[in-house]
Amino acid sequence: MSRSSNTNSKTAIENSVVRESNETVLGLTPREIVAELDRYIVGQTEAKKMVAIALRNRARRRKLEPSLRDEVNPKNILMIGPTGCGKTEIARRLARLAGAPFLKVEATKYTEVGYVGRDVESMIRDLVDVAINMLREERRAEIIETARRRAEDRVLNLLLPPRPRASRRPSVESPEYDRDENEVLTATERYNRTREKLRTQLQQGLLDDRIVEVEMRRSGSPVVGGMMIGNPAELEVELRNMMDRLMPQQPKKVEMSVREARDYFTDEEADRMLDMDKIIREALKLAQESGIIFVDEMDKIAGRHGGTGPDVSREGVQRDILPIVEGSTVFTKYGLVNTEHILFIAAGAFTISKPSDLIPELQGRFPLRVQLKPLTVEDFRRILTEPKNALTRQYRALLATEGVSVEFTPDGIDEIAQTAFRANEQSENIGARRLYTVMEKVTEDLSFNAPELAGSKVVIDAAYVRAHVGDIVKNVDLSKFIL
Repeated sequence: MSRSSNTNSKTAIENSVVRESNETVLGLTPREIVAELDRYIVGQTEAKKMVAIALRNRARRRKLEPSLRDEVNPKNILMIGPTGCGKTEIARRLARLAGAPFLKVEATKYTEVGYVGRDVESMIRDLVDVAINMLREERRAEIIETARRRAEDRVLNLLLPPRPRASRRPSVESPEYDRDENEVLTATERYNRTREKLRTQLQQGLLDDRIVEVEMRRSGSPVVGGMMIGNPAELEVELRNMMDRLMPQQPKKVEMSVREARDYFTDEEADRMLDMDKIIREALKLAQESGIIFVDEMDKIAGRHGGTGPDVSREGVQRDILPIVEGSTVFTKYGLVNTEHILFIAAGAFTISKPSDLIPELQGRFPLRVQLKPLTVEDFRRILTEPKNALTRQYRALLATEGVSVEFTPDGIDEIAQTAFRANEQSENIGARRLYTVMEKVTEDLSFNAPELAGSKVVIDAAYVRAHVGDIVKNVDLSKFIL
C-alpha cells in the first residue's frame, strides 16, 4: 500500500479504537473532558465546561430506561464570540473525543424553500455521509490485512500466471533438476517454489517498478436507497452514479507498476469484503444518536430586514432550521433520519446583530448560551507553545525536514504574541488566526532559503521578529494590508 493509504488506515484504526471504547470515552467526567480539550485549546473554560456537560449527558442518557431515554433530548448550545477565539475548534475536538460524526456548516450557505440553493435538510444528508465514510474506513481498517494478502496473490498471478489445469487423464509428472537448489523437483513443486520467491521479492519491494497489465472495471456507488433531488451539483452526481450502475461495466486493460497494481487490488478486495448494507444501518443510527452539527455564522441570518439579495431569505432560513433543530424526520437516500438526538452547536460573532434578533422559536431551541472571551497577549503566548499542535512545534517540524534546526526563544515568542495582539487592535480582530499571518511573515525568508541552509541552526528571538515585521507594525496603514 502507498504511504497515504497506510496513513488513512492508521487514522481509521485510531477512530475504530475510539468507537470501540466509546463507553469509556463517554464515561469521562466533565473535568476530564475539559482537560482533554485543554491539550489543544487555550482558555475559554466556560465554553469547554458547557460542551463537556453536553457530552457527559449523552453517557447519562444511555443509562436511562428506554421509556425515559427517548424523552431526553440534547440541550443545544449557542456560542457567542469574535472570530478566531476557538468556537469551531472546541466543537471539532469534542467530536473527535467522542468518536462522533461531526459536520461544520455555514448558515449563510442555505436558502429557504423556494429559492435556488441548498436547503437546510442537506446538512442532515451530509452528516449521514460523514457517518458512513467514518464507519466504512473503520471497517476497512479491520479487514485491510486480508485484502492485502488477496491483492498480493492477484499481483503474483500477473507476474506468474497460474499453471493450466491438469488433463483428466492421470499422468505422472516428470521430475526436473533445480540448478539453484541441487534438487530434483516436479513441475508443481518448481512452480510453487518460484511463486514463493516472487512473493518474497514482492514483499520486499524489489518488484515495485515492474510494469504489469491490469484489467480495470468501472466501480459505481453501492446501490442503496433512492435518488435524492437537491441542488444541481448533487443531482449531477446522483445521475452519474445511476448511469454507472445501469450501464454494463466494460473492463479495460491498463498498464501500471506493481506498486500501483497492489494498491488498486487492495482497494478492490477491501470494497468487495465490506458489507455496505450493514455499515449504512449502523451509520444511520450513529448519526441519529451521536451526531454533532456545528452551525457557524448564525449571526449572519439574524434580523428581520426586508429587501432583496442575500437578505431576502434570512428569516426563511431560520424557519427552515427550526424543525431540524427541534427534532424532525429527514428523508435521505439511505433511509429516514430522526434529528431529535443530534447535538447542534451554533456560533456567531454577533457584533452587529444580537441573539435576540433570531426568531423567538429558534432562540428557544438553543437554551444554553456561552460568551467566549477575546484572546489576550498571554493567550497568544500559550497558543504558541502549550497545545499539542502548537504553531512553534509545527514550524520547527516543517523546517527540520529541510535539515534546518529552529529555536524559538521566550522573548521571540513574546514579540510574536505582542505583534499579533497589536495587529488585531489596529485592524479587524481575527483572534488566533492573526498568529498564522505573523508566523508566516516572520519565517518567510527562512522558509524560502531553507534548502540552502541545510545543517544550520536559526534562533528566532525578539530582534529577529522585529527585523522581519517591525516596520510593518509601525506603519498602521500598511499593517492593515500586510498583517
